[in-house]
Amino acid sequence: MIGTFWALVPAIVAIVLALITKEVYSSLFTGILIGAAFFAGSAAGGFTIGTFIEQVLNKGLIAQLADPYNAGILVFLVMLGIIVVLLNKTGGSAAFGQWAKTHIKTKCGAQLATIFLGILIFIDDYFNCLTVGSVMKPITDKHKISREKLAYLIDSTAAPICIIAPISSWAAAVSGFVKEGENGLALFVNAIPYNFYALLTIVMLFALVIFKIDFGSMNKFELAAETLSNKKSQEEDSSDGAQKNALVRDLIIPIAVLIILCVLGMIYSGGFFASGESTYLNFINSFAASDASVGLVIGSTATLIFCVIYFMARRLLSFTECMQSIPEGFKAMVPAILILALAWTLKGMTESLGAKQFVAGVVEQGASGFKLFLPAIVFLIACGLAFATGTSWGTFGILIPICIAVFPEAGDPLHIISISACMAGAVCGDHCSPISDTTIMASAGAQCNHVNHVSTQLPYALTIAAISFVCYIIAGVVQNAVVPLLFGLAAVIATLIIIKALREKN
Repeated sequence: MIGTFWALVPAIVAIVLALITKEVYSSLFTGILIGAAFFAGSAAGGFTIGTFIEQVLNKGLIAQLADPYNAGILVFLVMLGIIVVLLNKTGGSAAFGQWAKTHIKTKCGAQLATIFLGILIFIDDYFNCLTVGSVMKPITDKHKISREKLAYLIDSTAAPICIIAPISSWAAAVSGFVKEGENGLALFVNAIPYNFYALLTIVMLFALVIFKIDFGSMNKFELAAETLSNKKSQEEDSSDGAQKNALVRDLIIPIAVLIILCVLGMIYSGGFFASGESTYLNFINSFAASDASVGLVIGSTATLIFCVIYFMARRLLSFTECMQSIPEGFKAMVPAILILALAWTLKGMTESLGAKQFVAGVVEQGASGFKLFLPAIVFLIACGLAFATGTSWGTFGILIPICIAVFPEAGDPLHIISISACMAGAVCGDHCSPISDTTIMASAGAQCNHVNHVSTQLPYALTIAAISFVCYIIAGVVQNAVVPLLFGLAAVIATLIIIKALREKN
């Protein structure tokens, strides 16, 4: 079963079970057990209980939690959870909600504000999901926007924005997979106009909000949010900060400090301050060499210390209240941490079964005879691989070297188009997958049921995926970005107009 299609089966089973049962923990764990059974059955000595347990626990769950990068992400989650609890306790979130009531007066305005905030926080997708969710949730609740719609807005301004932002952890990741002698950051920038999935997702976001269109199961949740008041949210908003003297700046200042310190933390991890040079080029190089996990932990830890000092100085919280927020913040993040731990374990299981080697072999065998159509083929394969494994970055690592091997000349337009198709497909599959880190974070940020978020987002993501696939066919033939982009824009608008007309007719 090693290095064959069976390597993808555990992840596929987990995804199907999650969508059917609406229960993600048991679905992920079932996928892990199946993967461990496959691995143990393929071992030299045959299946044994010892090998099976070793694969599930020591080489699976424990190994993933012991991984420094994963551990850093979990620490960042906890730190951010504590900061959110502090902001709620001070009344900063309530003050911002009151301010938003007078400045954001419509449902459309609340959604546009969420989109713009998501676009502004382009540094890292994890950071984006949790920050945008904690800031905008009170506002979207007031305007009766469903948590499912909020999760979609967050998710669609996370990875799709990061993959077209030259200064982001994703740009650093992609640059790292480029062959020596080629400027990875320059290649990333040149690929942006061909990243049709990310660009068209942003177009669709604005079109959905402006034209007031919802379809699929999202429409059901939006109608429910319109007709049923969210009493729990209203009670929280009325109690949070009711006896405090918090101002809007008591939310804005901590969030601004968090953004600044996380950026500083990331360039610090990339060696910016060690070099002694503070040039723009060194800043870019340090960002490309940064470790997002380390940078986010540094930034969030420093922000937590700042928040405790700031809120005590403002007499909004006592030291005891600040310390009580620590376990509360941790408890708030437990569901996301558990899902992430299981998802990482399942990813590790597919890797141990040789999923990368299987996919790489399939692409290499089929690449030679379909060069003009390779961008579209790469897009589909990247979608499928990222969906099944839940990882964009892992998909980059598998497919980008293959694209470079097929089109080795840096000046060849198909060199850039195929790499961009890989990046776009990876984001698309990541966007759709229930076991994706970013999808899990978006659910956590919006405090939305995870399976509901996945099921409501799928129709939107698949619509853009289908249009993007056609765009890559066109791009492979004409070998420029303008014609396929114009087609994509027209297709998105036409699709939404037809959906709206059909809804009004019914």
